[in-house]
Amino acid sequence: MSKINVGIVGYGNLGQGVETSLSYNDDFNLVGVFTRRDPKSLNTKAYHVDDILDFKENIDVLILCGGSKNDIPETREFYSTHFSTVDCYDNHQDLLNHYNILDKITKDNENVSIIGTGWDPGVFSVQKLYSESFLPNGESYTFYGPGLSQGHSDAVRQVNGVKYGAQYTLPNDHLVKEIEDGKDVNYTKESAHIRDVYIVSDNSRNDEDIKNDIINMPDYFKGYETNVYFISEDEFKENHQNLNHGGYVLRRGFTNNNQATYKIELNLDSNPEFTASVAVASARAAYRFLKDKNFGAKSLFDVPPSYLSRLTTEEMIQSLL
Repeated sequence: MSKINVGIVGYGNLGQGVETSLSYNDDFNLVGVFTRRDPKSLNTKAYHVDDILDFKENIDVLILCGGSKNDIPETREFYSTHFSTVDCYDNHQDLLNHYNILDKITKDNENVSIIGTGWDPGVFSVQKLYSESFLPNGESYTFYGPGLSQGHSDAVRQVNGVKYGAQYTLPNDHLVKEIEDGKDVNYTKESAHIRDVYIVSDNSRNDEDIKNDIINMPDYFKGYETNVYFISEDEFKENHQNLNHGGYVLRRGFTNNNQATYKIELNLDSNPEFTASVAVASARAAYRFLKDKNFGAKSLFDVPPSYLSRLTTEEMIQSLL
């Protein structure tokens, strides 16, 4: 059986996580990493991103590991024109627009793009859909953290004047307890979470101006309780290098008059490595859609579970016995 030839765009935490995940999946072949940095500075098979079209005929699926704030919106049209892609785009408010843009381009060019892979959007989105399908009479709640958010940290680092930045998402523990106690609550994603931001300034701007840019950033911080802390570079490097994250989807519903609770929880030592693993499984699905000539944009809602797995149908059924 031929292997799926994959390229990686970007070599930060997520790109390195994809490379590691590929090594655990023997049906993939890594063609190379494509980066804006000097390829010779990386201890891997790397090429400059400007040369990526030279590899167009050798790559089945391109996994995009750039940030959601700027990288993916600025490059999505180019990559989806020339390649089938997988991304971890996590701007919830722009996902439908992102889908519509890529759906037209990939259908026009007979490519496939699987969008929003990772755990939220991604795994949590699918589990929420399952829970609402199984328990139509009920309410759903999603809580994130405590842990480091890759997308929000990347957004913070794009703010003018920020040298280093990390953003932690914390669940509103009081609201969680009220839900678990069966109380009626006024749940919104904004009321359910607190955002703590730690910043090392490059001293080019006033701290208050940097803070205002962060707390008023649409789609990321505006509307949330957000705390911004300015710290030293030494403190940042000592205390803010962890990549852990997690959260859970909770649905409280009823079957007739009987209560049922559906809950899936993730506790991750490495947020980017788990996100990368979902992206790699999604690349397998993208390849299968491509072979089926089922072109266009897909979310994980559109992906059959069997398309994500290395196992055959017979092996999957046997594993349940």
